[in-house]
Amino acid sequence: MPETPVFARAACAAPHHLAAEAGRAILAEGGNAVEAMLAMAATIAVVYPHMNGLGGDGFWLIRGPTGVVRAIEACGPAGSLATIERYRDKGHETIPERGPDAALTVAGAVGGWALAHEIARDLGGRLPLDLVLSDAVRHAREGVAVSASEARYVPKELDTLHDQPGFKDTFLVDGKPPKAGVKRALPALAATLEQLGHAGLDDFYRGDVGREIAADLERAGSPVTRADIQRYRAVSRAPLSLKLSGGTVYNCPPPSQGLAALTILGLYERLGRIRPETAAHYHGLIEATKRAFRIRDAVVTDFDRLRHDPAAFLTPERLAAEAAAIRMDRASPYPVRPVGDGDTVWMGAIDANGVAVSYIQSVYWEFGSGLVLPRTGITWQNRGIAFSLDPKAVNPLEPGRRPFHTLNPALAVLADGRVMSYGSMGGDGQPQFQAQVFTRYATYGMGVAEAVDAPRLLFGRTWGADSMTVKVEDRFDSACIAALARMGHEVEELGGSYIDSLGHAGLLVRHPGNGRIEATHDPRSDGGAAGV
Repeated sequence: MPETPVFARAACAAPHHLAAEAGRAILAEGGNAVEAMLAMAATIAVVYPHMNGLGGDGFWLIRGPTGVVRAIEACGPAGSLATIERYRDKGHETIPERGPDAALTVAGAVGGWALAHEIARDLGGRLPLDLVLSDAVRHAREGVAVSASEARYVPKELDTLHDQPGFKDTFLVDGKPPKAGVKRALPALAATLEQLGHAGLDDFYRGDVGREIAADLERAGSPVTRADIQRYRAVSRAPLSLKLSGGTVYNCPPPSQGLAALTILGLYERLGRIRPETAAHYHGLIEATKRAFRIRDAVVTDFDRLRHDPAAFLTPERLAAEAAAIRMDRASPYPVRPVGDGDTVWMGAIDANGVAVSYIQSVYWEFGSGLVLPRTGITWQNRGIAFSLDPKAVNPLEPGRRPFHTLNPALAVLADGRVMSYGSMGGDGQPQFQAQVFTRYATYGMGVAEAVDAPRLLFGRTWGADSMTVKVEDRFDSACIAALARMGHEVEELGGSYIDSLGHAGLLVRHPGNGRIEATHDPRSDGGAAGV
């Protein structure tokens, strides 16, 4: 059954209930939605460490009360020593997935927190930073129960992960992954968060915390240097947007794959009137996804190295031409290629003044590189494995270059004034899950909780499975599955009703007039929504 949505004047949603509660506590103190999200971002890093952390990246969309939407790009570039030659000289054909050589990009998430904190103050936020981070510090110091999600995950490259410096001592019990409910404290991370609360978030890069991070990375053999860390700052960007018949949708520009998320919605709308929850509905989304991914793979790279204007692919003329190539009676072929996995968290918040936040934070693969820095307790991401060692590739490894990102948060403003903050984790699945949630709610009028709860599908790979199939939960109607198969889709039934690999999604909607907010998070996660 769908979760009962929260109805409130200010609300937040997260994939772990303690993160949602941290956001609710800040809203109750009079904090705005951005301050609430900062509390949630820090807390989720403690309680959901397999999915995200301070050693990862993040992307923000923030809509102010006047309707202006701002994007924050908080993804770090490759380190100064991260050259193709370095990896070739070590005998690598591809970048290693785990270990110090995988920890090759600067962590941008905390830089994004710092820029968001400035925006929070511009919007009237006045809560002290140490208060905003206090729940995260407390949970790290006192310990929290290992989540059901973490306990049921089987990470890729498991043995390699467990062998990384600091990993066993931090995350294993007697050399094995802990069971759900086992209490775990992270004292070094608690001290780091407490220091950031007192000294400021800039300390992560240019203060005591930054110095300790750099020393540990150098000792481990990472190609990220102290100078790389010191020079990093998150960047404010203009979001990508797309006008649909029912409103305007927003997402992040490259290196985020936000272009793909908007393209799917733009193509689907141009396929004509389609009945919801039918084979035609799902077929249209799958075929739109294939065309969106082809565009994404040719276009999306470091923002400063773009060869094409992403907005040019969102014009009515371009979308119409792409949609015209979709056959509604047959699946199109799709080239097999390496695609993006990713274990991530999406969270949303909307306050009583109408400030809306959509935020996503990740260390890429579960537990990232697996490298846990001893002085700070930070687990470093492996986002840099998205680079290619082919210098002619769209995203070649190069010092100072940002990697391709699956991360993309979404916002929408509907024609009747409703504001949606929504998103999901899930690598290549993120734009697909967004499209399923959006069309169910905004196009077909399904309820907030029902739109998130309803069975999902995923075209392409997911973690631990390389098959380019259409993967479905077992709540799908068998006749619909048969119809998709007749169209030429290879359908793979995953054998479960609520599958992690089909996303941990969330949705918040603020209604015009009375300002009431509906909020829900995914029953596939350990989270929920909370409000005041």
